[in-house]
Amino acid sequence: MNGVTPEGTHGDRPPVEQERLPGPEPPRIYVASLSDYNAGSLHGEWIDATQEAETIWNEIQDMLARSPELIAEEYAIHDYEGFAGWSPDEYESIVSVAAVAQALSEHGPAVTAWISYTDESPESAIESFEEAYLGEWPSISNYVEHLVEDLGVTIAVEPEGWSRYVKFDTEALGRDLAIELSTAVSPDGGIYVFDSNALC
Repeated sequence: MNGVTPEGTHGDRPPVEQERLPGPEPPRIYVASLSDYNAGSLHGEWIDATQEAETIWNEIQDMLARSPELIAEEYAIHDYEGFAGWSPDEYESIVSVAAVAQALSEHGPAVTAWISYTDESPESAIESFEEAYLGEWPSISNYVEHLVEDLGVTIAVEPEGWSRYVKFDTEALGRDLAIELSTAVSPDGGIYVFDSNALC
């Protein structure tokens, strides 16, 4: 699938008329009838992707049934929005679309960052997300500082009065942990931290 053009449509397809909704856009897809598209006209509709896959499928069938073409059985996803960086293909499984949209509504953009990082199917990546996700942090050093504090790590220094001059090297530990951790930039300018071992 081609990338999003400045007009907000994909590839060389004509712009899709759409109603702008107030506030954050929920994940949704524009599904078009291929019979109409091949005949030079645009027939389709925006569908809420957070619904169950069966409900989305039924809405697609209803859209095809309203086509002015004599035979309209095939469809494609010609546009989408609200998926926080995940890009459904023209012929993406409706089951995958619904799974990603529902996971995004539940977990936020961190889940689509994880899906994009893995080479797994969206459904498999969603299953491993909760085990992999270690939170959103301003930087990897902030995560390491939290980890050190959470584990109750202390530095023993003799004589005792010298302990305030000793600092834990969180940056060095962060570099060492990078072998097991993966990160992605969050929309807020911080990072999402994931445990790569969740894929094993």
